[in-house]
Amino acid sequence: MPETRSPRLAVLIDADNASAKIADGLFEEIAKIGEASVRRIYGDFASARSKAWIDVLAKHAIIPQQQFAYTTGKNASDITLVIDAMDLLHSGRFDGFCLVSSDSDFTRLASRIREQGIDVFGFGEQKTPESFRQACRRFIYTENLLPSAPTNGGDAAQAAASLEPPSAATPIIRKVIAQMESEDGWVPLGAVGTQLANLASDFDPRTYGFRKLSDLVKKTNAFEIDHSDGRPLRIRVKQPPAKRSAK
Repeated sequence: MPETRSPRLAVLIDADNASAKIADGLFEEIAKIGEASVRRIYGDFASARSKAWIDVLAKHAIIPQQQFAYTTGKNASDITLVIDAMDLLHSGRFDGFCLVSSDSDFTRLASRIREQGIDVFGFGEQKTPESFRQACRRFIYTENLLPSAPTNGGDAAQAAASLEPPSAATPIIRKVIAQMESEDGWVPLGAVGTQLANLASDFDPRTYGFRKLSDLVKKTNAFEIDHSDGRPLRIRVKQPPAKRSAK
């Protein structure tokens, strides 16, 4: 039997708009998606902003694409990245692209790749404009890839240091549950997670201080949770207490 191969990914990093501190977490996250067959980074590595990447290139087998800043205000790195992305796209060898940048200039590139039927996974800071985030199939905040990001389970200290409080996730989870068909209000948590990813490309429990969606749901204290009789975990919006009838 032929061995099933992981999706082939092209990882293209904008060194001017990504910190070298995310390198370890970045490639751990990408490994969950597929195989990083191409790993390229674009920038002027003589500049202070991009120089920090030099120390991690060999560790992660990243190929640097040096772009000297001959003209102030002109970003040759962005242009080179786009040209390479289109060459790689038309090679037909890749199942997905990982674009690592917080720059909205890559919005059209992400859209064009997806028009070709290829998945785009974006990685950038929380300040990344919504246009770029939504152009990607999934968008991961690089703050969640730092060593200080939440570990399995999460705890009070991590929730306090998260990008958003757990309660901020309640409205979108409620919205997803409302969109799902259910006679009694109960819906499988796994299906909720899938729909969350479809509705908001940047939804990630780590943004609220937790690795797992189930832990985040519990922490919001806005949902009932049922995992009785060995059935898959289910949730529903907490019901208001029943009013006692007057005697």
